[in-house]
Amino acid sequence: MFNDIYRNLSEELSSGNESVILTFMKPVSNKKGSIKNKIVLVKDNLESNPLFMNMDEALRQKVLFAFNSGNLQLIEDKEEVILIEPYFPKPRLIILGGGHVAKPVAELGAKIGFSVVVVDDRPSFANPGRFPEADEVICESFENCFSQLNIRKSDFVVIVTRGHRHDGICLRNTLSYNSAYIGMIGSKRRVKAMKEELLNEGYSKEQIDSVNAPIGLDIGAVTPEEIAISIIAQVISFRRARGNTAKESGVKFNWPEFDDAVVDEMTRESETPRALITIISSKGSVPRKAGAKMIVWLDGKIMGSIGGGCSEASIITIARNTILNKEYTIEHVDMTGNVAEDEGMVCGGIMDVLIESF
Repeated sequence: MFNDIYRNLSEELSSGNESVILTFMKPVSNKKGSIKNKIVLVKDNLESNPLFMNMDEALRQKVLFAFNSGNLQLIEDKEEVILIEPYFPKPRLIILGGGHVAKPVAELGAKIGFSVVVVDDRPSFANPGRFPEADEVICESFENCFSQLNIRKSDFVVIVTRGHRHDGICLRNTLSYNSAYIGMIGSKRRVKAMKEELLNEGYSKEQIDSVNAPIGLDIGAVTPEEIAISIIAQVISFRRARGNTAKESGVKFNWPEFDDAVVDEMTRESETPRALITIISSKGSVPRKAGAKMIVWLDGKIMGSIGGGCSEASIITIARNTILNKEYTIEHVDMTGNVAEDEGMVCGGIMDVLIESF
């Protein structure tokens, strides 16, 4: 049930499209009921989607807020409960250049949740042995690699090649795409000269100003590792706050948290009944934030995590009852006080969890 919905979602995310799933539920009590329907909406085609255009205005505004903030929205009344979940593609960190700065950038990028792609035209630098943490290593000329990269608006491009000429090739090609971030290494003098060249070639000031160059935050970095930290820090600032856009609009932006493997699993049929568990809100010091997911099968198998410990164990137990009753359940989990102390937390928190039977 609803496998096609998650298959559609997976395809949209693979294409780099920000999406939301709306889950419509019929309550039979305060925190229990049945799942009526799910739909997927894609940000880029909202205005042409009749499902979105024919919605109640208040619901449309909630959908837009989920896209703009990255935050889950729950609408509850006596007749209907609607969960609005934003899903954004896993961001790719595309590193153009495989030299001494690229290596720690790739390592740090993978550690903070990016899908890392490294490109270099030298086999001794572009190989999986040098970049074991990368999801993809491409050995190709900088002129020809872009047809393989297919840069998307969720991609973060770091240009750290071995020379000014290669940097220029990469930058000119990257500027023809709409990406989330572009950064280029180089001294202030070289960067200034490059920008003047681009202006003379007809690139707009807006395009040129979108390039973060010299790349990275100014922390006085000297070593490759320090430079990598300054680059990744800047990338994080764009990922989390989307540059200055979120700040200017007054919206606190949170990149949606979810597990690729869990969404992938939900695209498949299952002979064993299962429950999808989602943190729909959290406050305080909790191990996982809103959007985190796990699957529990009736035979005891699990995938993913909402934080582990006794709290997760109790949710798993409740999930089995939810599966047998073929319903949804919303549970409140309090990890303050003794629970937090028992689980070794410095301080506790609370979260609400949705359990959906499939």
